Amino acid sequence: MTELKYLYGKPLAEAVFKAEPEDFIVNEILGFEPEPNAAGQHHWLYIQKTGMNTEFLARKLADFANVQPREVSFSGLKDRHAVTQQWFSVELPAKTEVNWSHFEEPGALILKQVRSGRKLRRGTHQANEFSILLRSVTEPDLVNQRLSLIAQGVPNYFGPQRFGHEGRNIDKAKAMFAGRRVKDRNLRSLLLSAARSWLFNQIVDARLAAFGLEPVAGDAMQLQGSHSFFLADTIDDTVRARLAEGDIAITAPLPGRKKKARDEIERSEKASEAERFEASVLEPYQAWLDGLIRAGVEQHRRTLMLRPVDFEWNWEGEHLRLHFRLEAGAFATSVLRELVQLKESSGAHFIE
Repeated sequence: MTELKYLYGKPLAEAVFKAEPEDFIVNEILGFEPEPNAAGQHHWLYIQKTGMNTEFLARKLADFANVQPREVSFSGLKDRHAVTQQWFSVELPAKTEVNWSHFEEPGALILKQVRSGRKLRRGTHQANEFSILLRSVTEPDLVNQRLSLIAQGVPNYFGPQRFGHEGRNIDKAKAMFAGRRVKDRNLRSLLLSAARSWLFNQIVDARLAAFGLEPVAGDAMQLQGSHSFFLADTIDDTVRARLAEGDIAITAPLPGRKKKARDEIERSEKASEAERFEASVLEPYQAWLDGLIRAGVEQHRRTLMLRPVDFEWNWEGEHLRLHFRLEAGAFATSVLRELVQLKESSGAHFIE
């Protein structure tokens, strides 16, 4: 896979990443509290897990409760080689009692449980909090210079974990769009998600190369703290000031089938500069676009830039501890790649 453009230039400093699970701590923030209901069918569990992926733990919960894995829900996938805290919900018949204190799985600890009448659904959490230790950081002076820049924002790329080991899910997606049948529904969904995430990354990469962070006429702007959009038909000082203040953000498309007319951003019949640019980047991938539409994947927008919230850091000798919060769906590795070149403890590059 080709290297995506860096906003601040490729970093010269290097650091060891995820030498231990405790070097990468993630806390899921729902943004709401599950509504208690003593007679509810959904058992919500807030669990700390170490060294295991989310789906593995979900299957273990299903086994313990003697239900099918589909009865176990979670909002988002969390890294395996990490210490993470996140919510699960397990659907059981209304009168079924489960003593969750008897659940035992090495590396998993139930911190909180709430019985509720509602199911936890995918993508409902608001944000994730990160505490990350980068070990054996080289070029500390250069790193210090970048830290303040990164606090202002980084490209909102999907991280490499979205595309599978060595990007193999992209090759599988290409084959699927070329006609190879994928019978497994979950795998098919995974490949569709990887494909449109990859297309988004290509648009952001091309956009930064062509315009940097400058807005262009016809940009779809997202209002801060909402999923509302408007078109900036003309770019003036007001638009630039709102962008600088973080009140609005430039977006790029997650390709797919257009939504119903009432949900679309109304555009004029004449394509804007922003539309023409996005179309030019996507033109070589028409087979992918057709495949996403046939699969019923809906088009969405995602912000071009990602701003880490409450971004803090402190040095621990030659190691660097970072603390920040990201909106759901954003990748911590997209923040880290602008700071240092990441390596595994073995010395192999973690991110190219």
